[in-house]
Amino acid sequence: FLLTVSFPIGLLLQMKWKGKDLFDLVCRTLGLRETWFFGLQYTIKDTVAWLKMDKKVLDHDVSKEEPVTFHFLAKFYPENAEEELVQEITQHLFFLQVKKQILDEKIYCPPEASVLLASYAVQAKYGDYDPSVINLYQMTPEMWEERITAWYAEHRGRARDEAEMEYLKIAQDLEMYGVNYFAIRNKKGTELLLGVDALGLHIYDPENRLTPKISFPWNEIRNISYSDKEFTIKPLDKKIDVFKFNSSKLRVNKLILQLCIGNHDLFMRRRKADSLEVQQMKAQAREEKARKQVKHRALQMRSEETADLLAEKAQITEEEAKLLAQKAAEAEQEMQRIKATAIRTEEEKRLMEQKVLEAEVLALKMAEESERRAKEADQLKQDLQEAREAERRAKQKLLEIATKPTYPPMNPIPAPLPPDIPSFNLIGDSLSFDFKDTDMKRLSMEIEKEKVEYMEKSKHLQEQLNELKTEIEALKLKERETALDILHNENSDRGGSSKHNTIKKPQAQGRRPICI
Repeated sequence: FLLTVSFPIGLLLQMKWKGKDLFDLVCRTLGLRETWFFGLQYTIKDTVAWLKMDKKVLDHDVSKEEPVTFHFLAKFYPENAEEELVQEITQHLFFLQVKKQILDEKIYCPPEASVLLASYAVQAKYGDYDPSVINLYQMTPEMWEERITAWYAEHRGRARDEAEMEYLKIAQDLEMYGVNYFAIRNKKGTELLLGVDALGLHIYDPENRLTPKISFPWNEIRNISYSDKEFTIKPLDKKIDVFKFNSSKLRVNKLILQLCIGNHDLFMRRRKADSLEVQQMKAQAREEKARKQVKHRALQMRSEETADLLAEKAQITEEEAKLLAQKAAEAEQEMQRIKATAIRTEEEKRLMEQKVLEAEVLALKMAEESERRAKEADQLKQDLQEAREAERRAKQKLLEIATKPTYPPMNPIPAPLPPDIPSFNLIGDSLSFDFKDTDMKRLSMEIEKEKVEYMEKSKHLQEQLNELKTEIEALKLKERETALDILHNENSDRGGSSKHNTIKKPQAQGRRPICI
């Protein structure tokens, strides 16, 4: 059903509504102006009936169960949907009802029409064909057969109302479209079907609802009437026999008569000039359609521009993707180079640290050698001082001897000299002291030269160490620093473990292991 309308019985009693009041309320709610196609249907036991406009709602044979329910449906069908259905809401309601009748097999639809109708139904529901959109929805396999999809793709650019109208234009040519069937019997008692539609009355064989045995167009019918269960159709041509038939129930005859009157009125109305209201609606519909077409063209142009822009962007994106791929390859090469460099850097760092270690060992050895040489120089100075003291004593002793009285020589045995007194010879009044002052001077000069050379070497070594430290610091990976590395850096920052201090205090400072 298009719409189910339910009302409490108390409200209907209080409002004392007639059928027209309830029907107009529904139409206003829907925004429907082409009201003459529709009605409110209800069920009496196993028979359907339509609410009469001029009769109170509760005076109908409606069910008195709470609430009272009606179904809003198309009661009369247009001959030409494109010409007669003006409002978009009217088109949409007919589309929904006819589609349901086809799907419920109340209207027979041949296979080729089914394919085309299905394609328009998909277009109306989902818009332009898009394979990705199809894959987003779980539809029955039958709906996505190859032919339906192919036709669906052909409908690109059609709006929903256009697709629905195309659907109705195809559906209205189906044999069972808009036909209300009723079981009847002729005078001989033969079971037949009476079909009532927008074009007239049709008599069918119960086994064939597609092809009528005989038809009475509305413009060829002079009179329709019923008496009790007997229904009479009088043709306009008096030469043609009157057709009479019987229905099973009186209420069925009433329903048939309602449909006949309504369809005949619409048949005659279509062949007259449009009323002022219809003219206004058609003018509004044309304006609305023109506005939509302009908007659609603008959107289409924008869509084409967007498509061109997207194509350009796609090309740019593709080029960027290639460039990024190239850069990625270069980055990979650079990463491999960095890894190789890192390996070399680690080796160089190890070699630098080894050089630093060797330099520190060399500095320590030089410090020890300097200390040893300094001790030797001190010892030589001490020996020199003792020798000079012995010389002074010897001269003093000689002076004492020289001032004593002269005695004849007695050729005494000379006493041995003390071991710490250098040897000397007395020849006449002269005194010869043989101590090799030149050797002492040369030794002192060599010691001083070695000191100078050591200081120069120490200065140069310190410069080298500083240079190496700078290079190592540049290659250092902070995350790989050990606790000892950190302590060393702290000490260096405080100036407490410089090379100079290490040389001066080799024992107190101690040696610190180098981690590689």
